[in-house]
Amino acid sequence: MPLPATFNDFLGNTPAVDQLRTAIAAGRLPHSLILAGPAGAGKYTLALMLIMALECERQPRDLWSGTSEHPGQSLASFCGVCPNCTRIASASELQELVDAAVAAREDLRETDKKETRVLIQQHPDVLIIPPDPPQLLVKLGQVRTVIQRAQRHPSEGPRRVFLFTAANFMKEAANSLLKILEEPPATVHLIILAENPGELLPTIRSRCATVRLGALPVEELEMLLADRRPDVTPKHRSLIARLAQGAAGRALSFNLEEYTVARADAMMILRNAAASASDQGDPEHTELFRMTETYRAGAEGQQKTTALLRGITLLLEDLLLLMSGTPELVRNIDLRPELERMAKMVTFQWIEQASRGLDQVYSGMRRNLLRNLSLDSFATQLAQPVRGF
Repeated sequence: MPLPATFNDFLGNTPAVDQLRTAIAAGRLPHSLILAGPAGAGKYTLALMLIMALECERQPRDLWSGTSEHPGQSLASFCGVCPNCTRIASASELQELVDAAVAAREDLRETDKKETRVLIQQHPDVLIIPPDPPQLLVKLGQVRTVIQRAQRHPSEGPRRVFLFTAANFMKEAANSLLKILEEPPATVHLIILAENPGELLPTIRSRCATVRLGALPVEELEMLLADRRPDVTPKHRSLIARLAQGAAGRALSFNLEEYTVARADAMMILRNAAASASDQGDPEHTELFRMTETYRAGAEGQQKTTALLRGITLLLEDLLLLMSGTPELVRNIDLRPELERMAKMVTFQWIEQASRGLDQVYSGMRRNLLRNLSLDSFATQLAQPVRGF
């Protein structure tokens, strides 16, 4: 997806964006910054735009049009056409660049392949660090490269910028990152994108400023879908707007077909477990194990498992909303009748048990455990009867 032409084209979170632009214009952008928000909220897009504003050769400025507390306040912007801007903008299709880097690594000798980490550099002073496949974790070798290059002076722009596109670090990598966060060079900025800042070490969070991108209203997302995706029917538009969890980018790129496939597996797990836990039936282990067997190793398996776990999470949240008497907030509105029946079969304690089980599956994924076995364990534990609170 191409970058917006100006900051005014960025969807939502105007106060947060303006504060960051003001900080850049005044030369006060924190050296270490966490951009937090749900997937699809525009964290990566905004990060690239901020980096362009930092590195732009022309350094254009806009005037603050907000409250009277900031009369004539200058807002940093970017021209979008200078060599610095165009090279940074060329990193907007991150997944394509990561796929190309992984393919290039596969062509190396086996010994070199093990030592090579995925790094994206479209501009000499801007290094993008994505989670390294296949485990999709930020690894020690990547952080060591950041530490080494941070000691160099910028070559073509006023700053060196290091952009971590996810918060899932290996333990050794996270500990190593503290070295540069404690005393960052004057010309260096580090930006970490995080769906859940709690995944980061407390010592990392304490050394970074955090800016959160909030959720957009469902009605605003429906209007956006009507304007940008006219191919989506009104019925599906309403569903996608709720499933996007307030994230404009997620809504615009939402693949409803892929989600419903993952959700079908999620419903099988929860339906069987809920029936067994409430003594209303026996779990179909044969069908369950046949399904979880398809969640194998590799990057594709990781993505499939992540989609399944996200589906389970959204379904559990809907059950909790129904049990709490707020059915108007349910996201999976097309499954509401079945979810209402399921909500009568389970307790709040069962929901809590399921949430803890999900945390264990995520933990197993970070430790590279077999995903199908983790899912089997989660489903069978959830099927155990739970009595009261």
